[in-house]
Amino acid sequence: MKPPFERIVDEHAGTVLRVCRAILGPHDAEDAWSETFLSALRGYPDLPESANVEAWLVTIAHRRAIDQVRAAGRRAVPVDSVPERPVTTALPDGDLWVAVAALPDKQRQAVAYRYAADLPYAEIAEILGGTVEAARRAAADGLKKLRTTHSREDLS
Repeated sequence: MKPPFERIVDEHAGTVLRVCRAILGPHDAEDAWSETFLSALRGYPDLPESANVEAWLVTIAHRRAIDQVRAAGRRAVPVDSVPERPVTTALPDGDLWVAVAALPDKQRQAVAYRYAADLPYAEIAEILGGTVEAARRAAADGLKKLRTTHSREDLS
């Protein structure tokens, strides 16, 4: 028998939020988090009891976050004047998240799913649409880039 959906939210809310933050940053992550659980609520009755709920939620979160990235790319942002230099905003979790956000998409997602959501490479490959080896390589390459700019303590 499947647990009540409320328990699913309680158990996996942190993981889903970390995944959303890794892809979107802190400002848009909460919207993607909400959309993830609304979508999950609709699909939960049809989810097989044997399904890996965490991987299922991470997949939904990934898709909702990508939808937001695509939508943001299509929206015009009105400004009074163009700034003379680029504006960078540090994330609340520190410079490490700025470095993670700067990684190429596949590496950023692989690092987030492996180290923030603790998913196995097989599930990461399924989410990203590649092989297990490609998922492992993307996570390793992303971690290698992060290690060039941050100490081991930052990456723990």
